[in-house]
Amino acid sequence: MGQRFPQIIVRNVQRKIRVNVATLQKFAVKAVQNCLQLQKEKQTDLRKLGEISVLLISDRRICQLHRQFLGQTGPTDVLTFRHGEIFISVETAKRHARAFANPLVRELQLYIVHGLLHLHGFDDQTSAGARKMKRMQEKILSHVLSC
Repeated sequence: MGQRFPQIIVRNVQRKIRVNVATLQKFAVKAVQNCLQLQKEKQTDLRKLGEISVLLISDRRICQLHRQFLGQTGPTDVLTFRHGEIFISVETAKRHARAFANPLVRELQLYIVHGLLHLHGFDDQTSAGARKMKRMQEKILSHVLSC
């Protein structure tokens, strides 16, 4: 029997910034497959999820989630929830893309991979964990984008 992949769905639910959802959807499918090739961390494994939802939202909405679930104010780039939800602020992504001289689509792809790694058990709460996660992000991004 072949390897089971969770279904991943990218939805744009914000209206401020135009986003090519089809391009992100194709990228996300390949990114999930690449994440599954990594050794899983702790007890978390993407294979346990039937579906992963990537929701592209506004700063206003991510601020609400950030305050409600983490007790922090202000926008953030990406929030990941263990049942397979990845929320990405497109407005924050656009600001970061400008600051780092990246295209918006590249910034959104980075956030998708970041969320997938969290769902696969990676953690960036320590400096060692953050370094490992950054290495994995770059590895997956370069592999998926070279296909």
